[in-house]
Amino acid sequence: MEAFGQFIPLILIFAIMYFLLIRPQQKKLKEHKAMVDALRRGDQVVTQGGLIGKVHKVKDDNEVEVELSEGVKVRVVRSTIAQVLSKTEPAEG
Repeated sequence: MEAFGQFIPLILIFAIMYFLLIRPQQKKLKEHKAMVDALRRGDQVVTQGGLIGKVHKVKDDNEVEVELSEGVKVRVVRSTIAQVLSKTEPAEG
């Protein structure tokens, strides 16, 4: 019974770490994945490098073409999109 008593503080530390660090990080990753999956043409985005542009084309599962200024388009890996500034409305029809 004494051996179990020695593990109680260790179990409590793990529980506190889970609720303060691991769980919020998992929630943040889930929200980021949902945001990146919902990217559409015309959305204004910010990359992790600080570039602001509009999504010109969603190429495939891992890549997006972003127009930084008129005629300047770059290919960006989806996971490097840090923030969506403005969403476009879905087309009617």
